[in-house]
Amino acid sequence: MAETEATTPAMPQAAKADQFPCAQCGAKLRFKPGTDAVKCDHCGHENPIPKRPWTRIEEQDLAEGLDRIESTAATEEKRTVKCGSCAAEFTFDPHIHAATCPFCGSAVVAETHTVRVIQPAALVPFELDEKKAQGAFKKWLGSLWFAPSDLAKFAATDGKLAGMYVPYWTYDAQTYSGYEGERGDAYYVPYTVTREVDGKSVTETRQRREIRWTYASGEVERFFDDVLVVASRSLPKKYADKLDTWRLSSLQPYRTEYIAGFRSEVYQVTLKDGFGEAKRRMEDQIRSDVRSDIGGDEQRIHHINTAWEDLRFKHILLPVWLAAYRYRGKVFQILINGQTGEVEGQRPYSWIKIGLAALAAAVVVGVIVWLLAKGR
Repeated sequence: MAETEATTPAMPQAAKADQFPCAQCGAKLRFKPGTDAVKCDHCGHENPIPKRPWTRIEEQDLAEGLDRIESTAATEEKRTVKCGSCAAEFTFDPHIHAATCPFCGSAVVAETHTVRVIQPAALVPFELDEKKAQGAFKKWLGSLWFAPSDLAKFAATDGKLAGMYVPYWTYDAQTYSGYEGERGDAYYVPYTVTREVDGKSVTETRQRREIRWTYASGEVERFFDDVLVVASRSLPKKYADKLDTWRLSSLQPYRTEYIAGFRSEVYQVTLKDGFGEAKRRMEDQIRSDVRSDIGGDEQRIHHINTAWEDLRFKHILLPVWLAAYRYRGKVFQILINGQTGEVEGQRPYSWIKIGLAALAAAVVVGVIVWLLAKGR
């Protein structure tokens, strides 16, 4: 793991929204994406985030975490609000009494409550500000085929972006896998067929593919580093999993200065459930490694025995710009990687455009068929 800055424990009362007063006027500060500074909303003065000694971000032992996570892990209190429509739970500015849920676009009344959660070990700070995220969003909208003509204009006015630190688990594992199976090598056997061609019998020689199977066994090993599992159930998982262009080398030890002015979601996927998903992904990779080790044209795997060692985890936050907008009665969610600008999400289709395209294609095919028939 790369070395990076150290951190001090988070303040226990996350409700203290003004814990980083401006050095020039004392007003509220907001983290400025792409920098190491927090910016004053009132006077515009930029306050640098104080540097700390360099240290290493340490993962925690998974077995110990699964047994005693609540009693051993560092925790913090967060003042959160829960959306009544999609059940998302996220931090909320205590000075705001009503707003829109960034996950589903529903109106949210700020009835906040305090929860104690496992403190993240690290985070990737936002690198894209809202203006750049809007640019990535518009570019993505412009690239959509068969989108309704008014979608871009509608999304620009209705689909406001919200910066959210989304919770993730990462898992490490050293694996050693012994296997038994069979290697299949292809070979071809000639055979003849007789068929009628223009009223005459014609005999042809063809090749039939056969497989010669031989016993195979061996061992493969692989180290898995930072297998990411999103710990949110509020995001559409299909798109959250696709949002994978993260540069985890930019991870910083958790510091609340980077959260200033942004919201953060409380994790909903437990450490145990997250490892279950990570392990399934690792097992898929191990099976792929086994097939590669067996070689040949085809493989049969009878069984794999895997020894799992040095299992470790960490809880991190990753930056996502969210847009949730309603279009003709349906909610569409857009996710923008706050570090790289990658966009994933849901979109509506214009069935009129699809129908016209299908009609045009049918006309083209019809013309080609007519020209071919005419040329005979």
